[in-house]
Order: sequence, then C-alpha cells, then structure tokens
Amino acid sequence: VQLQASGGGLVQPGGSLRLSCAISRDTFVMDATGWFHQAAGKEREFIAAITWSGETIEYADSVKGRFTIFRDSTKNKVDLQMNSLKPEDTGIYYCASGTVISNVDFTYKYWGQGTLVTVSS
Repeated sequence: VQLQASGGGLVQPGGSLRLSCAISRDTFVMDATGWFHQAAGKEREFIAAITWSGETIEYADSVKGRFTIFRDSTKNKVDLQMNSLKPEDTGIYYCASGTVISNVDFTYKYWGQGTLVTVSS
C-alpha cells in the first residue's frame, strides 16, 4: 500500500501548481483519496477529496474556486490542480487514501510522504 505525492515547488503568488498522487494497486480497496495541507507550526488541514468513481468531491472553503481535484484511473493517480496560489497555501501537501470520503484526517488509513509547496515572491 503506497501513495507517492509529487509536484511541489516554488511558485509566485497568483501562480499555479499541479500536484500528483500516485497510488499503488494495493490501495484500490480504498474508495476515497484526499489531499491535506500542513503549514509550519500548524495542524494538518483538509483541502479536497474524491471518491474513486469521481462521483463525489469535497473541497475546503478556503480552496473552492481555486483548486480542482480529479483522478486518472488509467494511471492510478489523483491530481490536485492549484490555481491563484496565495502565500498562506505554503506548506507540505499530503495525499491519503481511506474507505470513505471525509474531511477528517484520521479517517484516512494510508498516507504519502508529502510534497512541499512554497508560495513566495
């Protein structure tokens, strides 16, 4: 059971990044994939989640209209397109898989290692 997050980097405010979460076949039993954000010195917070069917999607209010989550079942991955980035979006982004879609981190059983996003001029 493995998740691998990638795509982080340095971007200017207002810019865009696309994060990708590669999911091993073992995690197919997990129906939902979520993205979480953790800024330095702060608790991890929910960003977005999607069921494997793609029928149900949830977003945190702070990213609605700016971020889009989508899955590519042929490549076994879930991506997070981040637009109009703000300095407060800086932090480590984690992807996780669980049996049900949720905005609560402890409901997700498997976690990737995280990828760092820095929004700064």
